[in-house]
Amino acid sequence: MAIDLYWGSGSPYAWRVLLALEFKRLPYTSHLLQFSKQEHKSPQMLALNPRGRVPVLKDGDYVVFESLAVLYYLDLKYPSPPIFGRTPEEAGVIMRVICEFQAYAERQVTNILSTVFANTPSVPAPDLTEAMHVVASEARTIEGRLSKSDWIVGESFSAADMVFFPSIQLLRRALHRPAARDLSSRFLPIETNYPALGRWIARVEALPGYERTYPPHWRETPG
Repeated sequence: MAIDLYWGSGSPYAWRVLLALEFKRLPYTSHLLQFSKQEHKSPQMLALNPRGRVPVLKDGDYVVFESLAVLYYLDLKYPSPPIFGRTPEEAGVIMRVICEFQAYAERQVTNILSTVFANTPSVPAPDLTEAMHVVASEARTIEGRLSKSDWIVGESFSAADMVFFPSIQLLRRALHRPAARDLSSRFLPIETNYPALGRWIARVEALPGYERTYPPHWRETPG
């Protein structure tokens, strides 16, 4: 069956699925939607996902959305190579690490991104500083993991890496903005402050097919 992926450039959730499709070497038809034109909320898209969000994956007649659900579906439907581990124990650790990220770091990353990219103080300054403290603490936890292994969980690229990587790349991009100058010193340069994390980023970027996952509009407006 043919796989269709509906996504938007710069969406960390869509980027997760692109990484999975390329890692599993699954052929798919890419449908890049323009957020500026509200194409993700068109009647066609709302028929696939009533919430009007991306990514949406259509595999034959089956439609699935929400990025983790898409990753889980792909791993069960196309199990080689696996992205949720090779044993129940490894799968449990991968899911736990993802849940920890969602519970403790994801909202804080989103607060930083929304404030920096919007160029408006959508989050009070003290809360923004606290968000950066939390994110830096989580980064140290990841650094500890990556100092012992090439990948966040286990010995191969997994769903955990796919979840973390887009958010870290978006955060790096945001922290290069002038509006984030006071925050960036806690994180950048990543190769100095978090060397194992920097090496991990390079490993992900070296994976086959990675270039096809890179947000197209970032090439047009670097930084």
